Amino acid sequence: MRFLRTAAVVSVAGVLTASCTVLSGDGGEPEGPTTVTLVTHDSWAAPQEVLDAFERQSGIRIRVLKEGDAGELTNKLVLTKANPIADVAYGVDSTFASRALAEEVFEPYTSPEANRGPQRYSIDPQHRLSAVDVGDVCVNIDTGWFTDNDVPEPKTFDDLADPRYRGLLVVPNPATSSPGLAFLLATVARYGEQGWRDYWSRLEGNDVQVVSGWTEAYTQEFSGSSGNGPKPMVLSYASSPAAEIGEDGQPRTKALLDTCYRQVEYAGVLAGTRQADNAGKVVDFLLSQQFQSTVAENMYVYPAREGVALPSGWAQAAPLPQNPASLPSEQVQAGREQWIEQWRGLLEG
Repeated sequence: MRFLRTAAVVSVAGVLTASCTVLSGDGGEPEGPTTVTLVTHDSWAAPQEVLDAFERQSGIRIRVLKEGDAGELTNKLVLTKANPIADVAYGVDSTFASRALAEEVFEPYTSPEANRGPQRYSIDPQHRLSAVDVGDVCVNIDTGWFTDNDVPEPKTFDDLADPRYRGLLVVPNPATSSPGLAFLLATVARYGEQGWRDYWSRLEGNDVQVVSGWTEAYTQEFSGSSGNGPKPMVLSYASSPAAEIGEDGQPRTKALLDTCYRQVEYAGVLAGTRQADNAGKVVDFLLSQQFQSTVAENMYVYPAREGVALPSGWAQAAPLPQNPASLPSEQVQAGREQWIEQWRGLLEG
């Protein structure tokens, strides 16, 4: 489930270099499938039967190596680019993609599946990254809390800083959390490079709570989750309400669609792999109808491919935002570290 992403540092459990299929000594049948290593984030989830079907169809077995959240994954790829830990990577998102591209972590590859919709989210003219899914970051609210306390539901960024919502919002730290960073970028997009700091000063004055990561914010502090925390407003994802359907079939939470930032996750062939062709086939698989039809139910993200049906109830509980905030990747690359340090100066002193 997507919501397991944390900021904990995860060490590499080990590296298995991909090996080619070889023939047995007597010239008979191949000894086994080719193994391609896929490095990804901790929230990776795919039905085993779908992976098995891909292996039967392609002769490629996917070995999965998990490396923390999107930020940790990107950092690991940069640090190991001279001796890549895998053949293909999935999960570098739009908040960190510019860094991976600047560090030349990926090599060019244009998937024949890209014209089925993923090209809408292309950010690199060299086609080093292919969009796999969309998971917009938005403030979520516990609708029952607002009804029970006779408080009108907030809708906009400005509402979050309104005194009537003092002390109700919890967000992850943008220095240690991918969704936290996405929210910081959303405020830069909304208020500009000259105005976002004033906005955060307003949030701080309104007693916003900042915690280390999404897991703590959502599962411990948010009143709308199973943790039954004290805060009725939390930074999460547009798809989160799909996981909070009550016994009556109605969602207990709602994403504020005017507070969203477009977060796209990408896959690419790692530069330096000895299995570039097979790694490309794994990218093709991640963009295929076969895999894309699993991402919503298993990882609570929206498929990048067009024409993929969403689970029942998503249209009502988790509609894809139509006008999310976003920033060009080159602006993110140029400003990300400076914005984080400025944020720390404001919120951490």
